[in-house]
Amino acid sequence: MRLTDAAPLPPAVNPPGHDRAALTPGIVHLGFGAFHRAHQAVATQAALRQDFGPWGIVAVNLRSAQPIRDLAAQDGLYSVTMRGADGDSTEVIGATVGWLCAAEDAGAVLARMADPATRIVTLTVTEKAYGLDPATGGLDIAHPSIAADLANPAHPQGAVGLLVEALARRRAAGIAPFTVLSCDNLPSNGRVLSRLVCDFAARRDPALADWIAAKVAFPSSMVDRIVPAATDETRARAAAALGADDALAVETEPFLQWVIEDHFPMGRPAWEAAGAIFVADVAPHEKMKLRMLNGAHTLAAHLGILNGLDHVRDVMAVPALAAQVGAHMQAAAATLDPVPGIDLAAYRADLLTRFANPAIAHRCVQIAMDTSQKLPQRILSPAADALAAGSDGGAFALATGAWMAALAHRGQADDPRSAELLAAAAAMPDDAPSAPFFAIAGLFPDALAHDAAWRARVDAAIMGLRP
Repeated sequence: MRLTDAAPLPPAVNPPGHDRAALTPGIVHLGFGAFHRAHQAVATQAALRQDFGPWGIVAVNLRSAQPIRDLAAQDGLYSVTMRGADGDSTEVIGATVGWLCAAEDAGAVLARMADPATRIVTLTVTEKAYGLDPATGGLDIAHPSIAADLANPAHPQGAVGLLVEALARRRAAGIAPFTVLSCDNLPSNGRVLSRLVCDFAARRDPALADWIAAKVAFPSSMVDRIVPAATDETRARAAAALGADDALAVETEPFLQWVIEDHFPMGRPAWEAAGAIFVADVAPHEKMKLRMLNGAHTLAAHLGILNGLDHVRDVMAVPALAAQVGAHMQAAAATLDPVPGIDLAAYRADLLTRFANPAIAHRCVQIAMDTSQKLPQRILSPAADALAAGSDGGAFALATGAWMAALAHRGQADDPRSAELLAAAAAMPDDAPSAPFFAIAGLFPDALAHDAAWRARVDAAIMGLRP
């Protein structure tokens, strides 16, 4: 039996807890992956329980149709299991009321986004899907989906192209624009997405770009929850808990954080019910998270790859490696201004506990995906800040060297720049192994690429970490 509306739930499983039959769509979410299912959807369900309203989610996957087919077969239901040292807790999520795949029916996606009932569009599409040129901070017109959608703007497939075309349709119909809420790990993600959308729009209609700049809200947000990729074991545990098969089951940690800039002209759900914090400026929180959590995660992942360890929890079980991860967090904290309401030492201690959670199997190779897209905000920006403040930036040199050494060790990379990176990894000279990487155009900022002492520390890290 499959999880559906008709499937009875065991008493130990928490049901959606709101009137699904009365729930109408108000949010379109782009990127129906595991993180959305365990974060924004969970928070939206909590909001619906506390203050029911027209905030059903229409889930959109940009490319893969299989999760959408699974969602349809399960009446929009799936389970999320919170796993901790004290045991597991399973909840069935019923906040999703529609499901579409842009690759199969972009027209239906655009129609839903252009519908006046849609008041918020949220995104978890990963950094690489934005078409951001790291060298300029603007639109990368050579990015495959950006180039394709600029060539055929009325039939887009990528996230930015879909946003621009949907907003163009609303403008033409005299419909107020939806709010665009990025939930991806980019610094100032709302402002970045606004800039990219306006840049894209200006290339097809400058007046449309002006309207978007003046009328569309792009609040920034910071999201935090560790969500490993689902495995057969994930689904087997879910089936045992549910008494039904769930193709979309995900597991996560008990911790959930969401800090959001409070700018929603069209209204929003009561996400406070899930602990969301609404602030005037997200920047201090997102910088803290990107540098302390994500940066240390990147280091831990590559230390794991180099030491034959599959999961972050395995890395944290090795005292010497855990100490390196903790030292990285401390170095990252030293690059931060005070964060309102946060004790950075306590935050670091919590992160170390979360990384070591024995029930969370977060694979190192999953975290290591797309590292070239993640390095600037996680490792390189704090490195430059540390050097400017008079530090040697050694912790960030270690993380950078670990990445390079892991590329050479694995001989493979799931990364948009994999060809360049693997060529560099294959050409590492013994005396300056980082040199081929620093020669890759646009990979490192000048402040680091031209700092001989910091490059020497990267070389030393590579030499010390090689298996």
